[in-house]
Amino acid sequence: MTSRLHAAGAAQADAFAADGAVHLRGLFTDWIDELAAGVAHNEAQPSEFFDDNGTTDDAGRFWDDYCNWSRIAEFERFAFRSGIADLAAGLMRSETVQLFHEHVLVKEAGASRQTPWHCDAPYYFVDGPQTVSIWIPLDPVPLESTLRLIRGSHLWEEPVHPVEWTTMTGFYGDDETIHSGGFQPTPDPDTQSDRFELLEWACEPGDAVAFHYRTVHGARGSSNLRRAFSLRMVGDDARYVQRPGRTSPPFTGHDMVDGQRLREDWFPMMPLAGRVS
Repeated sequence: MTSRLHAAGAAQADAFAADGAVHLRGLFTDWIDELAAGVAHNEAQPSEFFDDNGTTDDAGRFWDDYCNWSRIAEFERFAFRSGIADLAAGLMRSETVQLFHEHVLVKEAGASRQTPWHCDAPYYFVDGPQTVSIWIPLDPVPLESTLRLIRGSHLWEEPVHPVEWTTMTGFYGDDETIHSGGFQPTPDPDTQSDRFELLEWACEPGDAVAFHYRTVHGARGSSNLRRAFSLRMVGDDARYVQRPGRTSPPFTGHDMVDGQRLREDWFPMMPLAGRVS
């Protein structure tokens, strides 16, 4: 498939910096069949990280899996041939882009479980101003089941305390989900609508929602099939951070220390247009 390059414009980069998220229409329409084939491959041959989020007995499952790009050819081709790295570089205003991992999230028709409000950064062992997740729906997503993001939350002094999605207990192995250890409690925009401004967009297959690792987001259940592919990337200033507990993904044996750039043999540099790698 021919590569299409998608450099972010100044207005998009400004919106991403100010709001922590931006909606980009129709950028990856040509890649939907390829990504859908990859998701089908992923479901047929799940990894050790596959999780049905406790929805096996629901009308529709909500399952996710990640860290499969190196074994699922469709995901690898998309990551390195679609031009998504150029988009990420422009949004982050970064000279380089490293691939952190990909994430597949599928809500089958009738999946009632919500994606709880959270931000990704505390689950990861990497942090910094230059981070971006690019979430791409493979099916039409109406407003009632789309990604919901709290505008400007990536600029909050303290990120939201990470929780286990199925139990809503502390992710780091404790029961502490209130203000502690540099984290703040999980907000509830549905009951505190006067405190937060939400960004929500109905999406078509091939659209993209780009958001910062610290942007607080969630989603409702879905009455329709909602397959999404998300690629997580980091830029020049992202560095390894030692968390107080486990991380997700649970990379082990990496030998990195606080302040170190992610090792490139595990997290490869992505090709950018007009730049020699």
